[in-house]
Amino acid sequence: MGDGNNGSSAAKGFGINDVVAGISVAALLIPQSLAYGSLAGMPAYHGLYAAMLPPIVAAFFASSPYLQTGPVAITSLLTFGALAPLAAVGSSEFVLLAALLALVVGITRVTLGLVRGGWVSYLMSQPVVIGFTNAAAILIIASQLPSALGTQAGSGSLMSNALWAVTHPGQWGVAALVLSVLTIGLVLGGTRITQLFPAVLIAVVAGVAFSTVSGYSGRIVGEIPAGLPPFSVAFPWGSLPALIVPGIVIALVGFAEPAAIARTLAARERQMWSPDQELVSQGAANLAAAISGGFPVGGSFSRTALNHLSGGRTRWSGAVTGVAILMFLPVAGILSPLPTAILGAIVISAVLKLIRFGPMVTLVRHSVLQAGVAWTTFVATLAMAPRIERGVLVGVGLAVLVHLWRELRLDVQVTVDEAGVTLKPTGVLYFGSAPGLNETLFGVLAAHPEENRVTIDLSLVARIDYTGALALKDAAEWADNAGFRLRIRGVPPPARTNVIKVFGPGSPFLEDS
Repeated sequence: MGDGNNGSSAAKGFGINDVVAGISVAALLIPQSLAYGSLAGMPAYHGLYAAMLPPIVAAFFASSPYLQTGPVAITSLLTFGALAPLAAVGSSEFVLLAALLALVVGITRVTLGLVRGGWVSYLMSQPVVIGFTNAAAILIIASQLPSALGTQAGSGSLMSNALWAVTHPGQWGVAALVLSVLTIGLVLGGTRITQLFPAVLIAVVAGVAFSTVSGYSGRIVGEIPAGLPPFSVAFPWGSLPALIVPGIVIALVGFAEPAAIARTLAARERQMWSPDQELVSQGAANLAAAISGGFPVGGSFSRTALNHLSGGRTRWSGAVTGVAILMFLPVAGILSPLPTAILGAIVISAVLKLIRFGPMVTLVRHSVLQAGVAWTTFVATLAMAPRIERGVLVGVGLAVLVHLWRELRLDVQVTVDEAGVTLKPTGVLYFGSAPGLNETLFGVLAAHPEENRVTIDLSLVARIDYTGALALKDAAEWADNAGFRLRIRGVPPPARTNVIKVFGPGSPFLEDS
């Protein structure tokens, strides 16, 4: 996979900077993993399990030397959406289903990587990604508002619970609200000072201290089992059919972020990067999550940036992160008093930057069709929550339909002057669009019965397949039989072979054959 020298060069380059970077990322990932575990509908400490083994395993296969793997916000929300209809949130059954879902995601990504399917990282159109990301960010924030405000989540939808929490200030926990506001202010303010400011770590340490000293009465993380997670391959196989589609969607959607991160850093550092190898790496990480009490994981933008800024230069810094969390597990109980309001605020701070309506508004000015794809994906994702993977499917389906419609539609410029009738099509002439050219030709000739000279100028046609060439010949023969003198010019060089095969060498219909 990828560059055969990648592993050896990475191993030789491993040094103290990678250790420092890996530990720095672990300090951020520990509280984030608890927050994302809760967001995924799991007992929060399962986030630590998803942050332990996956980055270690990913390091052995990774193409990017910087990418940090573990729980991430959007994948966690997708996990919650896929599993919430199947089991009680937070139950042991839910935990087992999450492991099985990670297995599906892992197998999908490894398979795609092995068959060189890395091109899927470019497959999702930007309008779909923009619409889905904005909607997902809103839903993530909505899911955390009850915790941040110190209210009960309730049994309604994500949006209805958030609306209830916001509109019932009498139910807010004052301490929880203050902790949330201080955490968000600390994270956002600290980031403006420097990306290396340990705002999340400070918030967590202060929150644990406050909770312990004050006897905080709000919701806290609670008991965190000491030691290693329960390694198991006892998956609930009977539920596999219900998880295949969500697993494939998570595998594809969840790979878009790490692919973009790795691609950007590779370009910036002038390094090679292999999406196929990264798919295998991310797939292996999910297989590791599946057997270690975790849930689907992916590449994190914020932690990858921190890894890079902290001096990480080889893929083994990710392994250091996993080892650091492994060493933390025996004492993870020190986080038990941590108020969940702080976890909610950490998640909100992390996804606020994902809300970007500017590109969606700009799309309206540049392409109404593409804007329609983005806004439809946005609305569908919100409307179908928590099954937000269905919003992705709606967006992808609409994007495909728009593409097909545009491919079927051949724009034809018609000119009538002393030289006769000239048709100048623009686009791709293939089996889907060829009938449109013929219909335009017939319509123009019917509207101008006095004209008997017709020219079809193909200089603006990008491609002509065999069926398109046959349609051209049918149109030429029809015009000839009807008494018109039809000539075809400007056949694009790549299509000339097909056209000459269909018309025959020296055809009187072809001006430049």
